[in-house]
Amino acid sequence: MPRASLIALGLCLPILAGCIQSDMDFDLRPDRISTRGTGETAPRPEPDANGLITYDSYQVAVARRGDTVTDVATRIGMDPAELARFNGRTPTDPLRAQEILALPRRVTPATGTGTDIASIASGAIDAAEAQQQPTSPAALSVQPGEEPVRHRVGRGETAYSIARLYGISVRSLAEWNGLGPDLAVREGQFLIIPLVIDEAPAPTGGAAPGTSVAPLPPSATTPLPPAIQQAALPQSRTTAAPAPEPPPPAAPTARFSMPVSGNIIRPYGSGNEGIDIGAATGTPVRAAGDGEVAAITQDTDQIPILVVRHPDGLLTVYANIRNISVARGDRVTQGQSLAEVGPGDPSFLHFEVRRGFEAVNPTQYLP
Repeated sequence: MPRASLIALGLCLPILAGCIQSDMDFDLRPDRISTRGTGETAPRPEPDANGLITYDSYQVAVARRGDTVTDVATRIGMDPAELARFNGRTPTDPLRAQEILALPRRVTPATGTGTDIASIASGAIDAAEAQQQPTSPAALSVQPGEEPVRHRVGRGETAYSIARLYGISVRSLAEWNGLGPDLAVREGQFLIIPLVIDEAPAPTGGAAPGTSVAPLPPSATTPLPPAIQQAALPQSRTTAAPAPEPPPPAAPTARFSMPVSGNIIRPYGSGNEGIDIGAATGTPVRAAGDGEVAAITQDTDQIPILVVRHPDGLLTVYANIRNISVARGDRVTQGQSLAEVGPGDPSFLHFEVRRGFEAVNPTQYLP
C-alpha cells in the first residue's frame, strides 16, 4: 500500500472510532448509507429490595456486584438451574453489577418459586394472574406506563445491530442491560429495550423515520379522585314514628367449602401461605367455590398445581394432587371433583386462598 494511503488511513481511524463510541448509529444497508441520531431514552427503573423489576407481562432480576446466577436465584426464591437454563447460563456463572436475568415465570417477594409446595402454588398463581389486574402494591411494584420490549438475541446479532433495529443508542442499551465494556451479547440472551421518551422532530415536522416514541409514563403525583360518599336518603315526612330497630345480622355463611375432609396438619403462617389438610391418597379434591380453572401446571419434580379463579377476584390453589379431571378454562361449581390427593408421608392437600398475589388465611373463608 502506498505511503500516502497509509497516512490517510491512520488519520481516519481515530475519527471512525470516535463515531462508533458516540450516540450516532450507522445504517449500512445499500439504499441508506447514512448516520442517524437516536431519541432520548428514559433511565432504567430501579429494582425493588429483592432486585426485581416487574412489568405487567414479565420480570427481570438485576445482579449485584459479585453475584453469580445462583446468588440471584437464591435472593428471589427460584431454582438456580431453572433460572440459568432460561438465560443460557450455568448456575455458577459470575455476573456483572446491574446485569439482568430474565425470569421464566413471575415471582413475588414474599414467596418466590422454590421447591416447597407453597412456593410452587405461588408460581401457578403468578401464571394465572398474568392476564388479570395489576397486583397489590404491597406485594409487587409493577412499573407504570409503557412496557419495554423484551428482545431475545438471535444468531449473529450484536448490541449495535439490536440498537439500530429499535432506533436507540447502543449506550442506552448497555446501561439498561448491564452490558460489559465490550458490549458483548450472546445468542439466547434476553435484553430489555429502553423506552424512548423524547425525540428531536424531523426537518419536516414529522417523526424521524424508523423510530417510535413511547408515551411518558402516567404521573405518580396526580392525586386520586376523592372517594364518593353515598348520600343518605331523606327520612319520609309521612312517617311519624321512629324507624324500627334493624333485625340482628344473620350468621355469616362461609365463602368456600372444605376441598377435602380432614384435619389441618400445618396451619397458615410461619412460611406457609396456605394450609395443609391431612387426607388419604386418592381422596377426591373438590372445588371450594364456583369459578373457572385458571391454570394447571407442575414444577420440575412434576408436582401438579391447579388454580381456580372466582368471580369476586379470589383465587384458590390446590397442590400435591394427581389425576386432574378438569382442563384450563373449564367452569367448575362448588363441590365438583377436580382431582385426587397425591401420595405423601403423610398424604395431604395443600390449599391456598389469594386475593391477587396476596396470600390470605384460608380458614377465614372456610366453615
